[in-house]
Amino acid sequence: MKTKKHTSIYIFLALIFIIIYIIMAAKPLGKEYQFTPEWRKSIASPTLKSVPAGTNEIFFKLGQSIGYFTEDGQITTYKSFPSKASISSDYYAIYTTEDSQISFFNKQTQEQGIIEAPGFPFFEQDRIYVFLPGGASFARCDKQGKISWINENTVPLTAFSSKQNYVAAGYADGTIKILDNNTGFDSLSFAPGGSDYKIILGLDITSDGQYIASVSGHNKQRFVLTQNEGKQPKIIFHCFLDSDMNRQTVVKFCDNDKRILYNYEDNLGIYNIEKQQNSSIKLGKTVIAIEETDSLIFVLGKKGREYTVYIIEKTDTLEGSFTFEADTAFIKTCNNNLYVGQDTSISKIKISKD
Repeated sequence: MKTKKHTSIYIFLALIFIIIYIIMAAKPLGKEYQFTPEWRKSIASPTLKSVPAGTNEIFFKLGQSIGYFTEDGQITTYKSFPSKASISSDYYAIYTTEDSQISFFNKQTQEQGIIEAPGFPFFEQDRIYVFLPGGASFARCDKQGKISWINENTVPLTAFSSKQNYVAAGYADGTIKILDNNTGFDSLSFAPGGSDYKIILGLDITSDGQYIASVSGHNKQRFVLTQNEGKQPKIIFHCFLDSDMNRQTVVKFCDNDKRILYNYEDNLGIYNIEKQQNSSIKLGKTVIAIEETDSLIFVLGKKGREYTVYIIEKTDTLEGSFTFEADTAFIKTCNNNLYVGQDTSISKIKISKD
C-alpha cells in the first residue's frame, strides 16, 4: 500500500512539473534582430535620377567617387574626382591642393559658393570649415564660403570635432581648445596630460558642450572624459590603454551623448556616462566609421582589404558581425536601415526585430 501511495505522489508531482514546463515554454521568446538585404546598386556607370524636393538623400564617398543616393536606391548625384573631395549631407567640393579658391556645391549640383582660401575644405552637415596650409590653423566659413573667423595656431592640429554650437580642436602638444562655433572665441583650453609624449589622437564633444572625450598621448596612452565647468574643466573618468598607436583614431559620442565609443589599437572602448562604466571589445581591426540607429550601433573596422561591420546593441554588447573584402568601403544608417558601400556598389539592409 505504501509503495502504491508513493507511486501516486511521484506521478502527481511529475504531472505538475509537466504542466508548469508547458506553461513556461509557451511564453513568447525574446525578440531577435533580423537583417534583410533589400537591394544592391552599382555605381560604376549610374543612371542619375531626379527626385522631388525634400527627398532624403544620403551621401557617400567610395574610392575616387562621391555622390548622393535615396533610401530606395536611386543615385541622384555622382561625381568622380582625380585628386581630393569633401562631402556632407548638404555640400560637396572637388579640389586640388594647388587651388587658391574652392567652389562647392549643394546636393542638387548647384554651385553654393566659393571658399576664398586655400587649404582642405571640411563639411559637417551644413557647417563649412577649411583647414589652412601649414596644418595648424583653420577657418569657419558662411554658407557662401566667405570666412567668418579664423583660429590661428603654431602647433599642428591633430584632432577635430564639430557640433552646432561648439568646435573641439586637439593639437600635437596635447592641448584641447573648445571654441564658440558662431564667433570663433576660445571658451576653454586645457591639456588631459598623463603621458610621456603629449598629443591628441582622437576627440569629440557633446552637442551641449558639457563633455569632451579624447584619446591622447604616447607611452602611457589614455582615454579621458572631461566635464566642462567653465574655466576649470574636471576629469570625471580616465584610464590608461594597452596601446601605443601613433595615428589618429575615432572617438564618438553616441546614444544621445550617453555613450562614448573610442578606438585604441585593435580594441573598441565603450564608456557609459549614466552607469559610469567602462568596457572594451576586441575587434582585431582599425575603426574607420561609427553609425547608429535607435537601438543599435554599427562599427566599421578595416585591416588590409578585409572590412568587418560589428553590430553592437545599446547595452554595450556585441550582437554579431559580418566581413567582406574591398579596396574601399563605407557604412551609413537612416530610418533604422543600414547601407553598406563596397568598391562600386551600395547595398541596403533592412533592420527589424521579430
